[in-house]
Amino acid sequence: MSSVESHQEQLSQSDPSPSPNSCSSFELIDMDAGGLYEPVSPHWFYCKIIDSKEAWIPFNSEDSQQLEEAYDSGKDCNGRVVPTDGGRYDVHLGERMRYAVYWDELASEVRRCTWFYKGDKDNKYVPYSESFSQVLEETYMLAVTLDEWKKKLESPNREIIILHNPKLMVHYQPVAGSDEWGSTPTEQGRPRTVKRGVENISVDIHCGEPLQIDHLVFVVHGIGPACDLRFRSIVQCVNDFRSVSLNLLQTHFKKAQENQQIGRVEFLPVNWHSPLHSTGVDVDLQRITLPSINRLRHFTNDTILDVFFYNSPTYCQTIVDTVASEMNRIYTLFLQRNPNFKGGVSIAGHSLGSLILFDILTNQKDSLGDIDSKKDFPNIFMAQGDTRTLEEDLKKLQLSEFFSIFEKEKVDKEALALCTDKDLQEMGIPLGPRKKILNYFRTRKNSMGINRPTPPSASGANMSNIPKEAEFCSRTGDTGNDDYLDVGIGQVSIKYPRLIYKPEIFFAFGSPIGMFLTVRGLKRIDPNYKFPTCKGFFNIYHPFDPVAYRIEPMVVPDVEFEPMLIPHHKGRKRMHLELREGLTRMSMDLKNNLLGSLRMAWKSFTRAPYPALQASETAEETEAEPESSSERPSDVNTEETSVAAKEEVPPINVGMLNGGQRIDYVLQEKPIESFNEYLFALQSHLCYWESEDTVLLVLKEIYQTQGIFLDQPLQ
Repeated sequence: MSSVESHQEQLSQSDPSPSPNSCSSFELIDMDAGGLYEPVSPHWFYCKIIDSKEAWIPFNSEDSQQLEEAYDSGKDCNGRVVPTDGGRYDVHLGERMRYAVYWDELASEVRRCTWFYKGDKDNKYVPYSESFSQVLEETYMLAVTLDEWKKKLESPNREIIILHNPKLMVHYQPVAGSDEWGSTPTEQGRPRTVKRGVENISVDIHCGEPLQIDHLVFVVHGIGPACDLRFRSIVQCVNDFRSVSLNLLQTHFKKAQENQQIGRVEFLPVNWHSPLHSTGVDVDLQRITLPSINRLRHFTNDTILDVFFYNSPTYCQTIVDTVASEMNRIYTLFLQRNPNFKGGVSIAGHSLGSLILFDILTNQKDSLGDIDSKKDFPNIFMAQGDTRTLEEDLKKLQLSEFFSIFEKEKVDKEALALCTDKDLQEMGIPLGPRKKILNYFRTRKNSMGINRPTPPSASGANMSNIPKEAEFCSRTGDTGNDDYLDVGIGQVSIKYPRLIYKPEIFFAFGSPIGMFLTVRGLKRIDPNYKFPTCKGFFNIYHPFDPVAYRIEPMVVPDVEFEPMLIPHHKGRKRMHLELREGLTRMSMDLKNNLLGSLRMAWKSFTRAPYPALQASETAEETEAEPESSSERPSDVNTEETSVAAKEEVPPINVGMLNGGQRIDYVLQEKPIESFNEYLFALQSHLCYWESEDTVLLVLKEIYQTQGIFLDQPLQ
């Protein structure tokens, strides 16, 4: 290298701009390049397997700089671990591997990249290995410094790289079957472009994420391992949700970011499908699955059956334990890695995941520690709704002769509910009566919270004995006819675990909660009910989502009202919705004016006071009257009347489930979706991951709890 440096000094001392008479234009380019050699700027990439193909993805600029600084630190790289991607991944520098922190994922290869060649089909550039990139760089440096080109190299994979000049460098793949005596490189297929430095290839490199984390959100998936139409996992879908969030923070919370009031919201996925299907249930199902239509049956076993698993006591316990333990584990790990985190925590669930979270939140213990699980509910309601004595129960079963035995053994109703078949047999109860008693008390225990109407007397002092957080419906209405039922109705008898934090808001995307509560037997939710540990609840859905159901009609069943329309993230309504409303309003105005004109014409031409005509006229007015309340010529404008009526309508009280705010929020469908609702039904159920409107509502509600609002309120 000393000869190269001396030669470079001679070139630098010579005239850098030779005369055109002695050099061609091509040589001018080479001579200019000879005096302008600069070391290549490396950038760090990681390899991701997408659709069984390797894809090299660049780290964001901040992460790449941190990796390069750790690489250049001079310390031993074998023990160096660099957190990347907002702390969600760790790069082990010595191994050149990237590991996920909060979830299970295959490790990815990491590479310090300087030289690239164009790939096979997707036209994306693939980095060379670090060792061969160093060889290419040394060869390039010599060629530039000595102004000697036409350099040919052979990679370890027998790939041929030719450096014609700084602007033209090509790569030839080896031909299958050719040996070292084979054809020349120019005859080995189509050449591929070779580029030096990441700045010369077309790749998107993001700036990075804010270091400050304001809020943490856990996201729980629904049925099946795939969460969208591209069959991507919950991790990939949450990555999209997070990316949309970062973009919206820059556009809609720009002032707060400039004033360094906010950083970002971290979204972390929670996976329960894999632990459920690793219990061996798939093997058991496969033994009984018919061999026909194999793919459809496999899809059913892997996806749709998750709903039935959740209604099974055995697997419901597994699902609930997995979700709660994962959220607790990730939260603890997150605090360890972010010791300065002072923000709150919220949870979000998609489809069945929202129902799982709803049941977990319903069965949380409040600060007083009144109720620990669903198992506590039957005893609470037994004191309220079951007033019969053991003797009366046995008389109902026509087993009064055995009351003396229970009285002798000092067995009351609660003790009898805990007895097994063996216990009754030891007391001398015959087989038939034993089965009747066990079946009766088992049925009573499971149904105590299902069909138990609150007695009229319970509206008084007795209801004060029940902790309000344990009630789904605390008391009867003013009329005494409305039956409120327990929130745990119809749930399988399992032990619900506790969360180690109190969520601030619960977001449900495309949620079937309303349907499940109705199927479980619940007809109405007490307006005073709220989650024991969570203040907010937002039910967000697409209007064409076939799985989504409303919640507010269960709180206010006697009033029909529309859900809250989620504003478009760019403001106002979508154009086709405004056009539709405008056309509807115009048609109503035309209809009202036309009916008014016909009535006036009819009155002017019908002079004869025939009873039939009078009756017909009266009937016509009576029929037309409900269609429009402002048809008289002297009435004010229809639109003004409707606006005035809207202003006079008092706000709807939908209870305390969301702290007094509205619960149901509906997205605006896209123009193409409005053409055919059925065509976009499935897509509508999976649209939330990339929906800017959904993400913006989540961000708005989260930051409102911190006193930070949008730059411009959306309408």
